Amino acid sequence: MPKKVLIIDDDIDLVEAMRITLEGAGFAVIDAQDGQKGLDKVKKERPDLVILDVMMGTQDEGFHIAYTLRQNPDTADLPIIMLTAIGQETGFSFNKEKDGDFLPVDEFIEKPINPDKLIETVKSSLGL
Repeated sequence: MPKKVLIIDDDIDLVEAMRITLEGAGFAVIDAQDGQKGLDKVKKERPDLVILDVMMGTQDEGFHIAYTLRQNPDTADLPIIMLTAIGQETGFSFNKEKDGDFLPVDEFIEKPINPDKLIETVKSSLGL
């Protein structure tokens, strides 16, 4: 049975591009276009990994969703990959080693997304 990946992002074109890439690599993909729908799908679908955009309805909605997942014992260990364009827009960058203590995610991927990097990061986050 393929590993299930939930993409939470309001950019439908980006979601579909990631879906094609991930399904081509053998993953099952489900999606949600906002944080609340994403939380609902986590409960209903039980994905193996979540890919989460930072900026959706608000500039930091993705962080709120990630913190919510981390605070729930049922989802505290769910791997989360965060997508961000913050580096492009602000010049700020995230560093997992330096910032990991206060960031509620396992990995960051900067937009635009490189398909090979996406697959590599998903596999690594799932221990594959």
